[in-house]
Amino acid sequence: MDLRVIERDESELVIEIAGEDHTFMNVLKGALLEAEEVSAATYDVNPEQSGGQTEPVLTLKTEDGTDPLEALERAAGQIKQKLTDFQDAFDAAAS
Repeated sequence: MDLRVIERDESELVIEIAGEDHTFMNVLKGALLEAEEVSAATYDVNPEQSGGQTEPVLTLKTEDGTDPLEALERAAGQIKQKLTDFQDAFDAAAS
C-alpha cells in the first residue's frame, strides 16, 4: 500500500491510498466516522470526473485540536483490532 499526502493542515488531510478499492476505503471511512474528533471523512475513486485520477483519495476533517494524521492512525488501529478479533473468533468456531 502506497500513501501520498496531497494536502495537510491542522484539521484536514487529503491522502492518496494507492492499490485500494471501495472495500477497504469504505471500512476506513466508517472507522473514521465513528470517532468523535472526526467531523467528516470521504473518499473519491472516480477517474472520469477527477481529471484522470485512478487511485482513491481520502479527505478527512477533524475538530479543532485533533491532528488528522493521528485520527487516521487510530482508525487504522481500530480496524486492525477488529480484524484480529474476527480471526480469533473464526479460528475458535472452526476448531
